[in-house]
Amino acid sequence: MSLLAVAMNSMYQQLMQLPLFQGVGTDKITALVEKLPFHFLKYRNGEQVFAAGDPCSHIKFVVSGKVRLETTFPHLRITMQQTVGNPHVLAAEYLFGRETVYPYTAISNGSCGILQLRKSDYIKMITSDKVFLFNILNYLSSGSQRSVQLPLAVKDGSVTEHLAMLVDAMTISGATDVCLHYKQKDLCTLLGTQRTTLVSTLDKLADQDILEYDSNELQVLDLQGLLNMNNK
Repeated sequence: MSLLAVAMNSMYQQLMQLPLFQGVGTDKITALVEKLPFHFLKYRNGEQVFAAGDPCSHIKFVVSGKVRLETTFPHLRITMQQTVGNPHVLAAEYLFGRETVYPYTAISNGSCGILQLRKSDYIKMITSDKVFLFNILNYLSSGSQRSVQLPLAVKDGSVTEHLAMLVDAMTISGATDVCLHYKQKDLCTLLGTQRTTLVSTLDKLADQDILEYDSNELQVLDLQGLLNMNNK
């Protein structure tokens, strides 16, 4: 097999693993690669893929390595960080709709590979095959339903529950290394509680090895364990 054939086969394998490409036949993908400008970009460790507020004019996929996502609360001194790896689509829900700018900053965590496709070309892609269309509809519907289900799941309104809901709402499926950087006063404001209650709650969660924290940072050790707090 020639080097070109090996490279093409590797590219097809990468595409077939992507969430919005699953279920599409190889022949269809081959035709699209020949027709549409798929751009495979490489980023070195610490390089910015995009910044919060940048126009979401392309759909972007992580096809190799990992990306660190950073979301800043505009009116509070709180920043949330999380890491996603391949295969993953980045902020596809902001490609359409009222808000079409990225809600977070994405930075390469080690070297990473990004596949990007212009919005206009992606529209051509999803209108070329119903599987592409169903994939993006399922993706968007899942996110929309989740935003409604979270507040409906409130049981006791405890600080633990509010923290679990916050993390659940802000984290992307499959994310790792989730942490919050904050000023304690602002975290209390966000969670609607007093400092003593916040510290007591964090102490209990730390005792359960759900998280570890200090006065300015909270690191989630057991993400699923924290999210399960909403189901108890």
